[in-house]
Amino acid sequence: MRLVSSGRHHATFEFGDLQVISLRDGYIDMPPTRLRDEDGCTLDELPAAVPLAGDNLRLSVNAFFVTDGTRSVLIDTGASNVWHDPTMGLIYDALDEAGIDRAQITDVAITHKHEDHVSGLIAPDGSEAFTKLERVWIGAGDTSVFTGRLEPIRDRVVSVSEKVAINDWATALPTPGHTPGHTVYEVRSGAGHLLVWGDTVHVPTLQFDQPNVSWELDGDQSQARAARAALLEQLTRPHHFVAGAHLDSPGIARVTASGDGYALEYLAPPIG
Repeated sequence: MRLVSSGRHHATFEFGDLQVISLRDGYIDMPPTRLRDEDGCTLDELPAAVPLAGDNLRLSVNAFFVTDGTRSVLIDTGASNVWHDPTMGLIYDALDEAGIDRAQITDVAITHKHEDHVSGLIAPDGSEAFTKLERVWIGAGDTSVFTGRLEPIRDRVVSVSEKVAINDWATALPTPGHTPGHTVYEVRSGAGHLLVWGDTVHVPTLQFDQPNVSWELDGDQSQARAARAALLEQLTRPHHFVAGAHLDSPGIARVTASGDGYALEYLAPPIG
């Protein structure tokens, strides 16, 4: 995995015969009281290594575009103008900056139903953001999100209830816990394996070192914790990488075991 270019809102990586482009949708600030210990209680205090923006945790919001030059998939779509405007909804600028024509995107894969991941399917003016969209992959437990504003997309939803191939190099892996339909997408190339996740980790400066720490909005904290543990262990294997929606933009890294937890090594400096 090698960084080949970057800009204010995107970073492009060479990944074997694929290109992986990180797209920065923006950021959200959340109170530290969202963090939970194994008993479901708020943490007594944060480690010094966890930075704050004022009194809040600042979470990057990223999406990822993967292509082999012929086929492509956009994983997550950001918040559009639905949530935390104006600090989010930058994905359309990021796509333009990266030279990606969103009118040509046919496949979108959603990690889960929350607004900062799925809302970008509809542009701020109410039109469909991806006019040639053919398929939207999403976990079966989260398909109920396609009502109201997202209703026009419903006829193109592909419900994922088990491990399934999206194309020759991308596979959907159900990882329920954060939401019933939370899904990780595994991308394979000659350079290795990339796991693209949504809300497996919210606070990277804390949850790699202490993976038992969960998030208030995890629908099933025990299940989310177990899913995180399994994914982190998988990521310690050779030639495995992670792309995370809430890792610091551009959000692509490798993971190693460290003490009772894990260490995160970003493959590119922060953007934004």
